[in-house]
Amino acid sequence: MSQDGAHGRYAGQALAAGRYQLRDLLGEGGMASVYLAYDTVLDRQVAIKTLHTELGREQAFRERFRREAQAVAKLTHTNIVSVFDTGEDELNGMATPYIVMEYVEGHPLGSVLEQDIREYGAMPAGKALKITADVLAALEISHEMGLVHRDIKPGNVMSTKRGVVKVMDFGIARAMQSGVTSMTQTGMVVGTPQYLSPEQALGRAVDARSDLYSVGIMLFQLVTGRLPFDADSPLAIAYAHVQEEPVAPSSVNRALPPAVDALVARALRKNPNERFPTAEAMRAECLRVAASVHTAPPNIVPGAEPRQSGTGVGSAVFPPVDGVPPAHPGQVRIPYQTAPNPYGHPAPAPSYGYPQQGGYQTAPAGYGPHTAPQTPPPYTIAPQPAGPSAGGGRTRRPVLVGAVAVAAVVAVGLVVTLTLRNGGDDVKRGTGGADVSASASHRAGYLGPDTSRQIDAEQCTDPRESWRDEDKVQLPDFRYKDIGSVKKCLQAAGWKWNIKDQDDNTWGDGTVLNQFPAQGTDVDPDAVGSIELSVSTGNPPQ
Repeated sequence: MSQDGAHGRYAGQALAAGRYQLRDLLGEGGMASVYLAYDTVLDRQVAIKTLHTELGREQAFRERFRREAQAVAKLTHTNIVSVFDTGEDELNGMATPYIVMEYVEGHPLGSVLEQDIREYGAMPAGKALKITADVLAALEISHEMGLVHRDIKPGNVMSTKRGVVKVMDFGIARAMQSGVTSMTQTGMVVGTPQYLSPEQALGRAVDARSDLYSVGIMLFQLVTGRLPFDADSPLAIAYAHVQEEPVAPSSVNRALPPAVDALVARALRKNPNERFPTAEAMRAECLRVAASVHTAPPNIVPGAEPRQSGTGVGSAVFPPVDGVPPAHPGQVRIPYQTAPNPYGHPAPAPSYGYPQQGGYQTAPAGYGPHTAPQTPPPYTIAPQPAGPSAGGGRTRRPVLVGAVAVAAVVAVGLVVTLTLRNGGDDVKRGTGGADVSASASHRAGYLGPDTSRQIDAEQCTDPRESWRDEDKVQLPDFRYKDIGSVKKCLQAAGWKWNIKDQDDNTWGDGTVLNQFPAQGTDVDPDAVGSIELSVSTGNPPQ
């Protein structure tokens, strides 16, 4: 904490020539403190957020903060915490920017989720979808005015005593991204790692679809009681957002229908072009799915290891859109600060800043009353050469050694894990399309082949270009497809494969259950290596 030992010592002081009397300290963090205050002019309780003195020293930052607060004050909606006033005053002899907000009597969404986890293991799906729809209703309004939240998470969502959902802290993260020198050097809060979109983690320009990714993370957390990506360090979490695919929520909560898996999978697409186009579209889908969800309580399997990614389900329901980003390579930012705790409830998870680097500046979204954001989509559509051989003579760009090392560690870990989970059996080799996988003897509960789930060979001969590296392509998704069609696809591209039988009667005999490298992994089409495929025998697990 800064001077005076605790920002709570502002209690009892007044702002704006005595109009706002600071009373109880509701919460505080690395960036600000929140007080319950009394508005003597309008005779009402308000919440006042005071920025810490180290931020108040920057005149340029204070001006940016004031402009952001004015923009947020124009947002009027049931699901948005209203901003009444903003200003700057002296507290303990230091210039202190502040925001006067609506006082919400209730609890942060994180606290509501914790209660549901204690009772059910996770939040009931219908409740979670309706809360998510209300958050999206708030974002719909802000996005229409060109304002991207940038830090959607349970700690920034309140639930009133009557169950009304309120989103807060619009504009705060954007103010942190101002071009002020000290902000750039220290890397102030611009988002919480567990909820960052891939483009935020890479330091690229963001638009409204970045908020939708964060909403998808939050929905996953609500319906499963856990985060899709978590690790011991913010660097590892940021890497996961960029490179790893989330599991299907139903692999954690068996009570969830495929529609929830598909909804979450689309929201968590790495490429923004493949997510929902608007908050309105995602909200409509949340309400549609909520109307069809049964009232069955969550069914969480303690300690169960999720078996499948949700991307395949999402692809089946929401066809992907090809897209390629700007050519800048990504860099993961360095952790720095802790976010404030609004309204004095249990402290949220730490937030970390990812300071802007040269060539990675975030493009500001313009403000215009009830107009769509003017920032163009950061990913454009580009044609893809036919077949892997079409890329001959490509110029290779240098790859960050650290990224390669992390990828190698992950690769080794996944190979070991796949081997251990299948009893350490020898992997059956298949090269050049030769079928060396022996048919397992049928046992009670055997499920026969389902050859209706085919993959087109063009997905191997003409795969999507990587949106991270223009010299690479994304590995197709072979999961839940008939192995016969997968082999034809691999043969057409000249790629090699290994097959390992796995007892599983959830899917029919001959269905691909898992693959390594994972779907969407960036690969050199001319040097893919051998692709590991786990294929169902149709027999129940032993």
